Amino acid sequence: MSDLISNGVATIGGLIKSLTELLLAVVSLSIVSEVAFGSTIFGTSVVDNLTGIIGSIGGENGLVGLIALLILVGILRK
Repeated sequence: MSDLISNGVATIGGLIKSLTELLLAVVSLSIVSEVAFGSTIFGTSVVDNLTGIIGSIGGENGLVGLIALLILVGILRK
């Protein structure tokens, strides 16, 4: 019974990890295409949304915004 639960948790964890990697790839593609071509690819401006989120966390040009940007870059580099 314990092995069944462990296998189920491992399967769900792997699925969540794969889905997260896929979504990060889509967000990265959106950012690169928006910067390169100047238009949105999925109907929303990902760069504006990220800028808004970072601005609401740390204000304009704040230290918290810089830290959030570094965390975002670290996540996207994985």
